[in-house]
Amino acid sequence: MDWTLIFNSTFSAIFSLEAAVFVLAAMGLNVHYGYTGLLNFGQVGFMAAGAYGIVISSTQFGWGLWAGIAFGLALSVVFALLLGLPTLRLRGDYLAIVTIAFGEIVRLVVSSEKLEDVTGGGTGTTIQADAFYRHNPFEGGRFYQLGPFKYQGTRLWTMIFAWALVVAFAVVTWLLMRSPWGRVLKSIREDEIAARALGKNVYAYKMQSLVLGGVMGAVAGIVQSVGYQAVTPDRFTRNYTFLAYTALILGGAARVKGPIIGGMIFWTLFVFVDQFVNGLVRADLIPDWLMNTDQAGLVSFMVLGIALMVLPVYRPQGIFGSRRELEMETR
Repeated sequence: MDWTLIFNSTFSAIFSLEAAVFVLAAMGLNVHYGYTGLLNFGQVGFMAAGAYGIVISSTQFGWGLWAGIAFGLALSVVFALLLGLPTLRLRGDYLAIVTIAFGEIVRLVVSSEKLEDVTGGGTGTTIQADAFYRHNPFEGGRFYQLGPFKYQGTRLWTMIFAWALVVAFAVVTWLLMRSPWGRVLKSIREDEIAARALGKNVYAYKMQSLVLGGVMGAVAGIVQSVGYQAVTPDRFTRNYTFLAYTALILGGAARVKGPIIGGMIFWTLFVFVDQFVNGLVRADLIPDWLMNTDQAGLVSFMVLGIALMVLPVYRPQGIFGSRRELEMETR
């Protein structure tokens, strides 16, 4: 097997654009689930809102990239309000049901043939991101290597920008969760009735949390679409939401660094398993009757699926989470 290829791909995945996208999505879920106790199973819908906001603003209004990004963020806020208004006064189960349906509805709508001229339909469409890449300080076609890390100039620029956003959101989350506003969110998570008895407008705080986490999800979608300079509906299936939850649970919910470290570990393991299994197939160490190269790509999802089942049982608080805080939450 080509161990050099496997390890180079694995090390490069640690700070890759894909890892940053999952981290951003998981950070939004951390605000929802980790700090507020909201079960949002439609984070991918907010990601699609950010990505397709750029597309719609360009094809329908003729706006540029930065105006399209603002439109995508505004669209995510509108979606959060539409989801929260009928559900946040009810139990958390209703929000989970509505959001998972919301994510699927968004994906089906943008992939519709009737909207092909607007969204690109099932095949998707390209995004003109020249306004972003003209500020690239690196040579687009040149590869830059630092130790085991090797990236193309264009991809390196998008990665730096994406991880800068991760740091910015981490600082914002850290400041907010140590403010009176953040302490109210935690009290709602632990005992909503007690928070309401203390005179807090639980409904308003939940709505604000849903909007903030949704905006983070939209940023993840924007980063992904600008990084690939294309947007397709198959990148916004419900699997992405559960993969982001895997990253969050792995790192530890209700911790600022939880989704960051969890997302990095999650994507690195995903790439390693994928490269390792494909290497076994290419080296004929796995017979064709057992697995081919197409089937090898599914092994990573199987491993992550098992991890998602095992983690809540043996390590529900994740790497950095607190079991004591988790017990307070479930009382």
